[in-house]
Amino acid sequence: MGTYVNPGIERFRISRNSRFYVDKSMLIKVLNNKVNKKDRFICVSRPRRFGKTMAANMIAAYYSKGCDSHEIFSDLKISKDPTFEDNINRYTVIKLDINGAATGKDDKTIVQYYNENVMPELMKAYPDVALSSDMSIAKALVSIYEETGDKFVFIIDEYDLPIRDGKYAKESDDYIAFLVSLFKSEETNYTIALAYLTGIMPIIKGKTQSGLNNFTEYTMLDADDMTPFMGFTEEEVQSLAQKSGMAFDDLKRWYDGYNLKGEKIYSPKSIIDAVKYHECDGYWTQTSSYEAVTDYISLDLDGLKDDVVSMLSGNSVEVSTSFYRNTMSFDTKDDVLTYLIHLGYLAYDSGDGTCRIPNNEIKDMWALSMERARGYKEISRMIKDSKKLLEATWKGDEEIVAEAVARAHTEACSIQKYNNEGSFQSA
Repeated sequence: MGTYVNPGIERFRISRNSRFYVDKSMLIKVLNNKVNKKDRFICVSRPRRFGKTMAANMIAAYYSKGCDSHEIFSDLKISKDPTFEDNINRYTVIKLDINGAATGKDDKTIVQYYNENVMPELMKAYPDVALSSDMSIAKALVSIYEETGDKFVFIIDEYDLPIRDGKYAKESDDYIAFLVSLFKSEETNYTIALAYLTGIMPIIKGKTQSGLNNFTEYTMLDADDMTPFMGFTEEEVQSLAQKSGMAFDDLKRWYDGYNLKGEKIYSPKSIIDAVKYHECDGYWTQTSSYEAVTDYISLDLDGLKDDVVSMLSGNSVEVSTSFYRNTMSFDTKDDVLTYLIHLGYLAYDSGDGTCRIPNNEIKDMWALSMERARGYKEISRMIKDSKKLLEATWKGDEEIVAEAVARAHTEACSIQKYNNEGSFQSA
């Protein structure tokens, strides 16, 4: 077992040891039905902290040669499925964490880093195959398959980092060529039993579309049979609430909001921390900066500000998701809204083609983002005033309530129409 080649079960064991572990092992059944088939190339994109790494470690633990994974899966749902024995510990797994390479590569490119670190492990795993340290991974796969007949399961976590992060712009073309050499090239394609890419963003349209158009994509817009594995289902949240002694209604009120074709999906980070600390708070939103929202809603795109205000009021707005190219370039307000759906800051309803702010946790972050977003200061003030008015109403403080209503009345109309019935309604 190695760091990258056949990494074994230990990383998955850490997740299993969690007090509030949620069994997502039936994902393996979905993948088993794709192994060595035309749709064996899979890209699953979902927001950060939605369980991507746990899933990647579980998949690696199941398929990896060089270990016996039966024990760690013995009490999970997949162990009772007819496909369980079909592929367990049957393949050479190569698992890459692009974020790890990005932080540890020094002056090398990500591709150079992996060629230098994966090849020694492949040479160790296949000592009888004529491999060399200066050989590319793609060529090594072909040589191994031709000599042994072994096929590979490829798992790449945070696969999209070099594409969406501007710091890696100079090496992004090299990285994309690396992916194409592994998964689309006629020389290597047949050596792959399964490819599982996971990240925040779907595959970029245009630049890589022709190179990686053999991948089936599952996203926050359309997750298809991957839907139950995009986050926690409502049934799983109910089970965690019961186990922890928390009120499910509190968790639902704070965190419900993502609806993928009828399946309610919750943020795993938020739910696990809420049941752990026995308190609802903005756990998922605390893992990122407000700039994740403010930088994009500050863009001067027609109608964007009006849509943001409408969603803050609890409404859904129409969005066209078809034309966004999954890049960091935004030409229309629909591009921005689609991008924020992929990040998890908005929820998408495929039935009527609308988006909205999913839940109370994320609505609070949006309200705070207004304070920093260009052109939203007046809206931010109105939000604060609304909170003060609500608190004063709860406390029965008639003077503050009267002052707030009077201010709203003044702002809603001109002096000439102050006593107009319509002005009173607006106030």
